[in-house]
This record gives sequence, C-alpha cells and structure tokens, in this order.
Amino acid sequence: MSREAADDPPSTEGSFRGKGSHNAPPSVVSLFSGIGGFERAFELEGAHAVLQCESDRFCRAVLQRHWPAGKISNDIRTLSPHEIPDADIWTAGFPCQDVSLARGNHGRTGLKGNHTSLFFRLADLIEAKRPRVILLENVVGLLNSHKGQDFAVILRSLTELGYAVSWRVMNARYFGAPQSRARVFLCAWRGDYSRAVRALFESSFGAKVGSERAAFLSEHVHKRTGAIVPQIAYCVAATSGRHTGNDWSRSYISYADGVRRPTPTESERLQGFPADWTIPHDDLVTPIRGFDSERYRAVGNAVAIPVVRWIAARIVRLLSETDAGQPSAFPAATLRLAPDLRRNSTLVSFDDVETQIERGAFSYRWKAGGCAWARVAVEGAASAAPSKKKEAKFVDALDPQVPDDRYFLTPNAAVGILRRADSVGRNLFPPMRQALENLVRGGFGTSAELTGITGERIAQPRLCPPRAEQRGQVERACERPAGALRDRIRA
Repeated sequence: MSREAADDPPSTEGSFRGKGSHNAPPSVVSLFSGIGGFERAFELEGAHAVLQCESDRFCRAVLQRHWPAGKISNDIRTLSPHEIPDADIWTAGFPCQDVSLARGNHGRTGLKGNHTSLFFRLADLIEAKRPRVILLENVVGLLNSHKGQDFAVILRSLTELGYAVSWRVMNARYFGAPQSRARVFLCAWRGDYSRAVRALFESSFGAKVGSERAAFLSEHVHKRTGAIVPQIAYCVAATSGRHTGNDWSRSYISYADGVRRPTPTESERLQGFPADWTIPHDDLVTPIRGFDSERYRAVGNAVAIPVVRWIAARIVRLLSETDAGQPSAFPAATLRLAPDLRRNSTLVSFDDVETQIERGAFSYRWKAGGCAWARVAVEGAASAAPSKKKEAKFVDALDPQVPDDRYFLTPNAAVGILRRADSVGRNLFPPMRQALENLVRGGFGTSAELTGITGERIAQPRLCPPRAEQRGQVERACERPAGALRDRIRA
C-alpha cells in the first residue's frame, strides 16, 4: 500500500495562523467545561470560547475568574439549543466516573450510569446544532466498557448524525506533560473523514515509546529544596489529595526523612496549567479549611493542556484549508492518511456490530486508534505518542520552596504505605522507600532495622507505641511552630 499522505498541519504555536469561516478566529463551545482546559488549549492556538457549560459550583468560579465576561451555563440537561451560539468547534470531556477503572469495587455502569449517560444529552444538542467539529475526551476504559458496546454506541450515535469519528489513545507524558496520563480522544468532523483522521494522526508513524517503567525509577533532585522525584509522575487523580496510607500508587515527593504529596500548584503544572489556575473568583467564599480539596479534585478531572493543544493546532489549521473533497475509498485512504493504523489493522462493520448487540453476544476490545465513517470503522494499534515526542520532567513542576507541614505524610501513613506496597509485592521508588522507613524510624522512636523488611514485619505492633504515647506525640507535634518540618528539611 502506498505511503503517500497529505501534509501534516503545521504548528500554530505562538501565533494564530489558521482562520475559520469568514476569516474570523475559530469559535469554541465548551460543554462539561471543568476548569477550562479545552478552552485554554484552543485559545493558545488562536481560537476563542463563546460558551461554557459546567455544573460544579467551584469549577464555575474558576471559569469566572479566567473568563469574567464569558457566558457560562450551569447544566447541560437544561441547556437549550437556542442558548448555544453558532461555533466551529465543540469540546466536551464528558463525565468518566461510570467507565473509569478508578471506581474499583464500585463497578462500572458505562453509558447507563448517571454521569456518563449525559453523553446522550450531548448527542441531542449536536443533532440540533450540527457543529462542524467536535472534540471529546474520556478515560481509556471507555473502549472496553460493557465489553466494548458503549464505545460502539458512541461511534454509531455520531456517524448516524453525519460525522466521521476518529479516535486515538494519547499519553500526556509524550506531549510535554510530566505525568503518565493515557486518555482516549475522539474527533468528529461533519461529513469529512479526511479531516477527522488528520486531526488526530500524522502522516508518519507515532514514536516508539520503549520501556515506560524506567521513567518511574529515574531519580531527579530539585536543586533548591533537595526534593527527590522520579522523572515522570503517576496520573494526577481527581481526589481530595489526602493520603491515608492505603494508596502507594500516587505521586509522592521525597526528602531524607519526609515524604509529601504534591501541592495544588504542582498538580496544576503537571497538567500543563499555570500555577494557581484553580484559585476561584473572589465571589466564592473561602471555607475555613481552604480550597485545597476542591482544587485537587478539579485539576484531576481536567484535560492535560499539552495534548489538547497539539490537537487544537491541527484542528485550527485544518479549518483553514480549502475544501478539496476527499477520496471515495474510505478504508484505503484512511490507512494512507494515518500510517499508525496499519499496525494490526482491522475493518469493523457496524451491520455486524448491531446484529451481535441485538443478540446479546457483542464482545469486542476496540483498538487504540481508528476512524468510523458511515457503517464502517478502520482501526489499528496506534502509538500513544506523536512522531516527535516532547518530554518533560516531574522535578520541573515542583514548587521553588518546601511547602507547609500539612502536605507531609505522618509516620502512621508511612507505615500504611509500606505495609500496602509490601503486601502486593510492589517495588516503591527507592528514595521514597528510604524516606518512608526513615520517617517510621524517627516517628516511632524505634531502632529496628527497616531496610528490606517484609509486609508482615512492618505491620507488627512493636513498631507502634501505646496509644497513650501516640497521643503524647500528637500533642507535642501540635505544640511545635508551624513549618517546623519544612524548616528541618531546609536545614
């Protein structure tokens, strides 16, 4: 098969080169806006937001701070098509709770869930307004939710409305964000599979990613604070940021005798946002406990800016192209335009898919990339990286000073993490392991040798002093000046 392909859209980084209709900058409607990640990425590429829709009160306050004159709706369920301005591009990171692997034992209800089912409301609005381009994002679990049936429903819903839908799993770590964050992006282009494909795929193969684990073990030291972190962070999670000792798989920052969680500003940088992006508008009253929990949750739910900006640059450029039509042979042309799809390429007929779904026999694992048009989908084992990887380092996202004590783990939490990691046979980042052991040793006043200790031994009661003594330790800790641990680390 020929390797001939259309030229890739050049980057518009730093200036707006592409133009939408009537020589105006492309306009964007953002649904499920969160803290405005899609809007920021597109505006960095010359587009502008004309409507945002977000139900969360805290996130709306963040949007209000960054787009004070913007139009913000608070509920997609009550949003009328008449309230939506005409726009070139729609974006939506529709809720992922019902398909996310992070739900664990809570199960995954897929498109039947209360959150992810809002996709159908999105589809209704798309049918009413028919935007030219739609960019969606969700967790990778969407590809196999309900044995692949949910993803099939999404593809059919959009193709039946006249859209060609490309999709690709992309990992933020290869686009300039220093965290491992794999997400599936879908680009639906009205009546144009060529542009849909070129929005997410290049005319050359994606880069080979090699050993992904090595970056989690490579040590990097922050020159100003002495903090030690791996090259790449784990995926920023939509949690409160509290660490109870049961979760060893989050990103931690280690010192000689202390371990802490990332601060909100560090989490923002890991996602590609400027520091303090998640500080809300002044109209939102600050609670006594502060906004940390809300900030962690909001930034964890956001999109990674570098990935969306890479896609946005391509969409903006494609919108400016003169419409020269597209080849008639969809499968062959798609494989020419996107060489990445030639790996383990498969042709999927939606006639067969619908027959199997009706029989209750459909079970399919969708591949990492593809394009659906009319009643056919072409897919393949696409790379999660662009042809030229852009690497970033966790250490560069760290704050320039050691933060307050409240971000540091307690000895009890350290014991819990060691116990949990050992019980499942997990090898922790070596500097973190050493720092946790030092923290346990110093916190409980034991001279026990902890290096190489097993999960059962670390859990032995002798490591924990009597409750009365623990209470005394807590009381003494509360009496020390704020920032004592921070000052000790600085020293």
